[in-house]
Amino acid sequence: MLRKTLLLLAMGAAAVLGVAAVVALPWIGIAAVAVLLAAWLAATRSGRRVISITASGMATLPQRLGGASVVVVGIAGVVGVLVSLLAMGQGYESNFRATGSDDRAIVLRSGALSESTSNLDQQSVMLIGEKPQVARSPHGRALVSPEVVVAASLPKKGTGADTNVMIRGVGPEVWGVRPRVRIIAGRRFHSGLQELIVGKDAAREFAHTAIGSKLDFNGHSWRVVGEFDSGNAHDSELWGDVNVVGAAFHRGSSVSSMTVRLTGPKAFSAFKAALAGDPQLKVQAHTTREYYASQSKGITHFIRILGMVVAGIMAIGAVAGALNSMYAAVSARTREIATLRAIGFRGGPVVVSVMIETMLLALAGGIVGALIAWLLFRHFTASTLGPSFSAVVFQFRITPRLMGEGLKWALAIGFLGGLFPALRAARMPVTEGLREL
Repeated sequence: MLRKTLLLLAMGAAAVLGVAAVVALPWIGIAAVAVLLAAWLAATRSGRRVISITASGMATLPQRLGGASVVVVGIAGVVGVLVSLLAMGQGYESNFRATGSDDRAIVLRSGALSESTSNLDQQSVMLIGEKPQVARSPHGRALVSPEVVVAASLPKKGTGADTNVMIRGVGPEVWGVRPRVRIIAGRRFHSGLQELIVGKDAAREFAHTAIGSKLDFNGHSWRVVGEFDSGNAHDSELWGDVNVVGAAFHRGSSVSSMTVRLTGPKAFSAFKAALAGDPQLKVQAHTTREYYASQSKGITHFIRILGMVVAGIMAIGAVAGALNSMYAAVSARTREIATLRAIGFRGGPVVVSVMIETMLLALAGGIVGALIAWLLFRHFTASTLGPSFSAVVFQFRITPRLMGEGLKWALAIGFLGGLFPALRAARMPVTEGLREL
């Protein structure tokens, strides 16, 4: 009993360490292990025996096609789901990260966590714009954009379900503050009029946003006059004049935030110190890169954890399938393995052979799953509620890094699913196996 208990503990420790090593190792480390294994297989007598046993086992795959398919399909499902969910989180995070830069700052009321909970009065707006670190236009005007952020309801195309969309009232210098924003259809809104321009993602996602359409918000009628492309999360928004939006939504003369273009990335520290040292201001400043990264962090982490949990649950089934398949494969080759052991083959080559076969099947399943995820979701667009409780439209981003992470999971499942059948094959008594003759 003591020997069996110690053996089980050793096998469990080997399984945990092996899975941790596969998941934690970078791909260059996995490639190095593969090269060393290949060199050992080619250069040593034991390695050549492993090749012989593996070739014999692979030759029987057509007779074991059902069991092998269970391994491949199960692991493909795990990897496909994992890569897809991680791609969703990656796309959401990338959309927000692209919104910020180090030479622009966003100023909020002290203690506010987001624009939707912030409020700045007109005196604060004037004082912020006078700081020497603020960039100026060729005409000498401060490149600042006082902004009002409100949420309104629009039906989604296709489903008709009402979803919150962000309406952002922006200042007249917004085009200098955010030079990447460009009009791709129609024209800019005119100051003082109830006109809106629509981000390209919002135009694709929501109904009644075509140029020329009229929208009713808060008892006011607005006309859509243009469509813009910012290349970031602002593409999910509708923009209008800050004073008109503020009046329509009863914000008075106050604004939610102020976006400032600085003289350069290095000016932010001095700008932040100048705001903190002004007794008339109760505000906080962040670079827009820092602010938008923090806004996406919570949902990105939730999506990633969800992906890991779902993939983990599916992985349990995939491991069970791999165990059943490989145990069946070992049972079908009982006589062959016993004969090899009887003529001098040791248990080590048998273990390595079974592990190689399982890992190859797992790798095949991982590649299939990653390719399916890439084919289905590489141009897929989704929307979810953002930090201001309004819809954010984003594209899934299936990157080589995410596909590599999925393949690591496949190899880890293959390792776990092949280890115990491999050890059983190596520990099989020769006399017991020969009785099958």
